[in-house]
Amino acid sequence: MNLLTVSDKECSLIYCPQIKKYFSDIDLAVSCGDLSYYYLEYIVSSLNVPLYYVRGNHAKKIEYGCAGPREKPWGAINLHKKVIRDTHSGLIFAGIEGSLRYNFGNYQYTQSQMWSLVMTLVPSLILNKIRYGRYLDFFVTHAPPWGIHDQKDLAHQGIKAFNWLIKSFQPTYHLHGHVHVYRPDQTVETRLGNTIILNTYGYRKLALERQHVFQPE
Repeated sequence: MNLLTVSDKECSLIYCPQIKKYFSDIDLAVSCGDLSYYYLEYIVSSLNVPLYYVRGNHAKKIEYGCAGPREKPWGAINLHKKVIRDTHSGLIFAGIEGSLRYNFGNYQYTQSQMWSLVMTLVPSLILNKIRYGRYLDFFVTHAPPWGIHDQKDLAHQGIKAFNWLIKSFQPTYHLHGHVHVYRPDQTVETRLGNTIILNTYGYRKLALERQHVFQPE
């Protein structure tokens, strides 16, 4: 099974007429934020795959286009404060939007607020363990965890509650964006316990091994 992850930067390889040629093997897409609604809609409509997303700190409350104003990308599934089991793959997703608060803009939260948001996921994660034998497969956020792939400036510092969730519930992957990648030596993949943490800036193709794919009931 192959996933397409996108975040922060619109890529010409995706937003082009040849998208089906380049990404014909994609089964599911995930956005980690700060991408326009029309870009996400193009992925959904062109590849005809489910797309899960969280909003970034630069997301607009309303986006205007040729089809009129809308508050969310058509055909995509918002993961914020939700735990969702994909009906086709059986994979379990959970998500938290936004970044650390730095100028009181939209989709910005304090560390304490992020703790509260993470705690809303806990009951569903525990139920998943009882029902499916595991808590979570993909934790999807815009911001990175504290001290991992983050930066020193307030806007790009990581979230402490994310580290706790990863250590406590051990998702297979934590996907995030927010931190732009400009150097080839910049760290974009880190393992924390059993979890692989990936910065999905731009796009990445992720091939899941057979043991990571959980068939629906």
